[in-house]
Amino acid sequence: MSEVAGSSGAEEPRRPVRPEGSGGAAGAAGAPGPADPGGAEAAEDPEGEDDPIALRIEQLILGSDRRYTPFQAARAAGVPMELAARFWRAMGFADIGQAKALTEADVLALRRLAGLVEAGLLSEGMAVQVARSTGQTTARLADWQIDSFLEGLTEPQEGMSRTEIAYPLVELLLPELEEFLVYVWRRQLAAATGRVVQAQDDDEMVARRLAVGFADLVGFTRLTRRLEEEELGELVEAFETTAADLVAAHGGRLIKTLGDEVLFAADDAGTAAEIGVRLIETLAHDETMPELRVGIAFGTVTTRMGDVFGTTVNLASRLTSIAPKDTVLVHGDFAAELIRDGAAPESEAAAAAAEKAAAEGGTGEAPSYRFTLQPMWQRPVRGLGVVEPWLLSRRG
Repeated sequence: MSEVAGSSGAEEPRRPVRPEGSGGAAGAAGAPGPADPGGAEAAEDPEGEDDPIALRIEQLILGSDRRYTPFQAARAAGVPMELAARFWRAMGFADIGQAKALTEADVLALRRLAGLVEAGLLSEGMAVQVARSTGQTTARLADWQIDSFLEGLTEPQEGMSRTEIAYPLVELLLPELEEFLVYVWRRQLAAATGRVVQAQDDDEMVARRLAVGFADLVGFTRLTRRLEEEELGELVEAFETTAADLVAAHGGRLIKTLGDEVLFAADDAGTAAEIGVRLIETLAHDETMPELRVGIAFGTVTTRMGDVFGTTVNLASRLTSIAPKDTVLVHGDFAAELIRDGAAPESEAAAAAAEKAAAEGGTGEAPSYRFTLQPMWQRPVRGLGVVEPWLLSRRG
């Protein structure tokens, strides 16, 4: 589905004439949606340059052929043009003017989204957010699948172009990838719903207390000048893959990746501490990776569209920037959480005293601490005042 910011008049706007040599609005935007205006016009113009196989692939993926202009699609869905334009823009699709480029699937999607608003299940603003979050997430997924997956499986062969190879491949993969996407989404939805249901009250559903951590590759800017583009891409992919696997395996959630940096969150300090230390330990044994530094904070976090915001996030970011190489630096509130949960002692002296008392008094096993905390000098941090950092490491 592509979008256009049109009017809601009763008469369908006249289709604009495309300037000679123009690639259309979608091409100008640099990110054409599934209904590319250049292709739509070429399909109607015998002199058009669109590859007919490319059009067949689009029809295969979308499940139907191009039938509607944006105005016609909005009218068929029974949705005001202004609202349809908002939905399409939120999904990230480019302006296509009044090219006949939309399908029955686009009409059905419009009808469903507007129906949720009419039924009172979603406000109009919330429906737009649903469209935006879904569009942004699936756009990244689609780009990755084409760049890293489909492209690698469609190497041109003698007598066949890449496009000709792509059609039967897409025909085979499409239903499998679609089923897998729905499965993963349902799993993620179940996990997210479980977290919300377990919240203590309504306020906690919006502003929750979480552990938030950043992991940052040291000297990445210098690497960009020294490595070839392909080598740099492989390093970033290896880092992101390793970080994502470790975060998921130990019960955290990967919020986003920023090339040389990842942002993760966990419901408790012990889980975040394990992730931070594991990241340092794992990358330290990889000679291809630069040093890593991690900063973690604990506190109230605002969540929106899968991202996290607030002072706690800013604090974790600042801690990362001042952390020594191959170390985990945490804030005082995070350290207090670890101590309260029994994951770390208040001090090594306190740990030694507890072990001695357990051995002499026969009261049972000594406390089993996973981490150790070393207080660092308090220091001013830009925008956050004076902070109390602690060096976190695995005990023993």
